[in-house]
Amino acid sequence: MTIPGIGPITATAVAALAPSAQTFKRGRDFAAWLGLTPLQRSSGGKQKLGEPSRMGERTLRRLLIIGASATVRWAMRKGAATDPWLIRMLNRKPPMLVIIALANKTARIVWALMAKGGTYRAPALAG
Repeated sequence: MTIPGIGPITATAVAALAPSAQTFKRGRDFAAWLGLTPLQRSSGGKQKLGEPSRMGERTLRRLLIIGASATVRWAMRKGAATDPWLIRMLNRKPPMLVIIALANKTARIVWALMAKGGTYRAPALAG
């Protein structure tokens, strides 16, 4: 619950619905299991990434997207006091795309914490 966008309901759902972290080789595999990674339509050495696949665990995906949307709304209101990665993304991309990217990032953080243990520490701001 220390991760931004993860509350008691999402944390309980992850503990109840997600398989063990050893099931997945890396965080991207966990995010793909949730359906938060983009579809790939690549050929001839040209990589094309599409919309999120939406294949996978529907309940956890929805909860992560809801938490990410709350975090994005808060960041849009508060501005530069939040995560610099999030602010840069909001300046360049549409809000819904940023929400999905943040949900993907959160899923990878959740996997890392499940696999390695410990608690979430926010990245230090460069300054």
